[in-house]
Amino acid sequence: MSKKKQNIILNNVEIIDIAAEGKAIAKTDGKILFVPYAVPGSIVDVQIVRKQRNFMEGKIINVVKQSDKFVNAFCEHFGVCGGCKWQNLPYNEQLFYKQKQVADQLQRIAKISFPQIDNIIASPKTVEYRNKLEFTFSNKRWITQTEIDENAHIENHNALGFHIPQLFDKVLNINHCHLQPEPSNEIRKAIYEFAIKNSYSFFDIREKNGFLRNLIIRNAKCGDIMVIVVFGCDDEKKRNALLDYLKTKFPQITSLQYVINTKLNDTINDLDVICYHGSSFLMEEMNGLKFKIAAKSFYQTNPEQVLNLYQKVFEFANANSSQIIYDLYTGTGTIALFLARHAKKVIGIEYIAEAIADAKHNAEINNIGNVNFYVGDMKDILTDDFINQNGKANVVILDPPRAGIHPRVGEVIVNAKPEKIVYVSCNPATQARDLPVFAEQYEIKKIQPVDMFPHTHHVENIVLLERK
Repeated sequence: MSKKKQNIILNNVEIIDIAAEGKAIAKTDGKILFVPYAVPGSIVDVQIVRKQRNFMEGKIINVVKQSDKFVNAFCEHFGVCGGCKWQNLPYNEQLFYKQKQVADQLQRIAKISFPQIDNIIASPKTVEYRNKLEFTFSNKRWITQTEIDENAHIENHNALGFHIPQLFDKVLNINHCHLQPEPSNEIRKAIYEFAIKNSYSFFDIREKNGFLRNLIIRNAKCGDIMVIVVFGCDDEKKRNALLDYLKTKFPQITSLQYVINTKLNDTINDLDVICYHGSSFLMEEMNGLKFKIAAKSFYQTNPEQVLNLYQKVFEFANANSSQIIYDLYTGTGTIALFLARHAKKVIGIEYIAEAIADAKHNAEINNIGNVNFYVGDMKDILTDDFINQNGKANVVILDPPRAGIHPRVGEVIVNAKPEKIVYVSCNPATQARDLPVFAEQYEIKKIQPVDMFPHTHHVENIVLLERK
């Protein structure tokens, strides 16, 4: 090991595992060393970039011996854009470490007994599986290491792509992204080229000014395509010129919309989305059900895998015509409507009013009348009076955001005494934190990981709890 001022290099470091956050792990001098983009089994030289009392973080500066598990990444932007960080790990190994992540977090955080975990369900697609991508315009694009090494003269500092990890004001200009099927790349590149040709200003993320701010591209299995351009200020002539260009060049766009966002943050949930051409929504189909997806609507981003997820939820719930099911954090009602055809009644609760409006519309277009949707904060709306009014739940479905459930929600569910709880989580860590709330009265019967996001460390997990 050699050491310089503010420059520590560790030689011949063996990568032994992968942490829950997706970073590879080594151990040195009694400390955990996190190394992004490393593959277990590799031996590498590492430069330390962060040093804390109990752990260090580093970056690979040289590969001494490559792991037998290593595969070449398929994306030219691998290692820079921050997405798809496991491309250099074979897909079967990705599944192994995702399942291990679920087991580790249940053991380390939940600290309760659980049965053998079922084999993780692999995604039908590992590329072009997403139906939604969001891009950022920036006038401060990320300068690549190759450009730096070549001392290249940089004239164009504009970018349309993804944020560099931990650098909010730097955006990598994306040439080709493998996450979404075409014409996603074609549309994004056409907008970029049009903007450069016509001297449109790209957003300055620090100064909060500029004309072009964000781009959202959504698609549906039926072929519908939604494009939403977010402008940082309004210029009707320039705005219409760009939208007319897109409408003409890409006639397959079925929903062309725009937003004027002059706020400090990028969220559009509190802003008007204006339909410029075509429909204001997409229609998606799943297992005979139709779903209206508006610009702000949530819908699972891996549409083929979500069917496998919901079928497993249906299996765990064992839904039948005598059951009342509560679907908490129902979103646009996808799980509720999926189960309603087999249940006596389904109650869906969600705190986002727009999502509930979509859920009610989805119930109407599918002619499903045994579902009632309510808007409100879960911990406030789930009272004894509410349960008495709507009926005692036989099954409770939980599908909360990454932050998990509020403790009060867990207490209300336990007091309601459903026969089963099916907890669906996109964050096994918070799920593991929440499960002890139910441990005294419920027993974990089944655990099913599902891979919704290939080439990332993210994993969905379903837990079935039954009353003791």
